[in-house]
Amino acid sequence: MTDSLPELERRLGYRFKDVELLTLALTHRSCGSHNNERLEFLGDAILGFVVAGELYRCYPDAREDDLTLMRIALVRKETLAEVARELGIGDHLLLAPGVKRSAGFRLDSILADALEGIIGSTYLDGGMRSASALTRRCLRSRLATAESIGRRKDPKTRLQEFLQGRSEPRPEYSVLSAREHDHAERFEVECWVESRRLRSRGNGSSRRAAEQNAAEVALERLGADDE
Repeated sequence: MTDSLPELERRLGYRFKDVELLTLALTHRSCGSHNNERLEFLGDAILGFVVAGELYRCYPDAREDDLTLMRIALVRKETLAEVARELGIGDHLLLAPGVKRSAGFRLDSILADALEGIIGSTYLDGGMRSASALTRRCLRSRLATAESIGRRKDPKTRLQEFLQGRSEPRPEYSVLSAREHDHAERFEVECWVESRRLRSRGNGSSRRAAEQNAAEVALERLGADDE
């Protein structure tokens, strides 16, 4: 396994001081308790922070709602899986035999998790500057076109189309709370998918942003983006 990692490091543009961190980032939970889930948790937080900062810097005239849609488009599972494929991460994944036979190395969820794990492992190996630089390199072309990506179908539209394609009723949204926090209003919204008995919650500085966030959570729980 470690013999093939220098090529992946070259593609990532980062050489690990502790290569075991990279190996762990590539280890799926099917292999046992020593897996990439904790690194994925860490990488997810770093990814969201770095992407938000880059969008704020690159699009000074964008409204908060538009920045939110751009961020959602960039950090969603499908986008991360595309990046992982471009980097050839699937060729280096450690999977249990059953998952490997079922082509787990091609699944969006597994590839996206591995990329987040690599971001997390880079942070532990080289600090925030290295993790931030890696994230920007991985998403460089998409950050440059984030404005057009953000104008693609938003989570609410995708959720509605997913349900309508199955002759299921539209989701319903309701405001759970609207309160001021640090002199800024924050909304919490619930999305109710009656046909699936599914409730999801989202937060944002506007009702629209909170609804988009709730719809994104619902899509993930439904596995809609895997299709």
